[in-house]
Amino acid sequence: MSDDIGVVVTGVSGRMGQMLVTEIAKHPKLHLAGAVEREGHDWVGKDVGTAMGGAAIGVLVADDPLECFARAHAVIDFTAPAATVHFAELAAQARAVHVIGTTGLMDEDLAKIRAAARHAVIVRAGNMSLGVNLLTVLTRKVAAALDDDYDIEVIEYHHNKKVDAPSGTALMLGEAAAEGRGIDLREHSDRGRDGITGARRKGDIGFTAIRGGDIVGEHDVLFAAAGERITLRHVASDRALFARGALKAALWGQDKAPGEYDMLDVLGLSED
Repeated sequence: MSDDIGVVVTGVSGRMGQMLVTEIAKHPKLHLAGAVEREGHDWVGKDVGTAMGGAAIGVLVADDPLECFARAHAVIDFTAPAATVHFAELAAQARAVHVIGTTGLMDEDLAKIRAAARHAVIVRAGNMSLGVNLLTVLTRKVAAALDDDYDIEVIEYHHNKKVDAPSGTALMLGEAAAEGRGIDLREHSDRGRDGITGARRKGDIGFTAIRGGDIVGEHDVLFAAAGERITLRHVASDRALFARGALKAALWGQDKAPGEYDMLDVLGLSED
């Protein structure tokens, strides 16, 4: 694998986009090969360094993703579902590793991403941090060890600008709990309680979303039974950890066969 991997960042003006540009600049094996924003955005045509309020770095923000992807080894994408599906098709054409941190993807979006993964490497995860992925493994194991006398609740906390709920990480944890218990999360998901809802259905996995201030991300998985509670918890205090995880995924994918992978694969935690 080359020690000079070119990376394109999509949605570069966003909080994660700018963090990725900063982390790429520090990385010994990566360089910024392109920066993408939507057509008509104020940053298009500007040097990404000066657009971020710093010194010029020689990379102009573009609104033509395919032209950028064609000269890149990897694309890192924390945008929105419709944009991510489009980028997956283009990254597959360019045979670039596509690292997806976008959340809120629907079943039809995931089907299109799977189709793109037949032609290129896609690493997709609701959360790129080592700690959260370890928490996913632990959640699966604890859910498998405990019967449905233990109610499972996933509680997630994020900043007040987050637009989707439950978070992608919460859904990852819910899926892990469902896998451990041997059930289908779609049929055993309890969300949005309000008013006279009736008693909690035994065996369901509940979700609660809290939004406030500048919370980076906190996730609890609660196992509650008569007489005892077990809580697994992860707290993120620095958004850079997600960017560093995405860069790790971009490097890891360089010599892999086309297919869809996740951070458990990247971190060597997959049980498959």
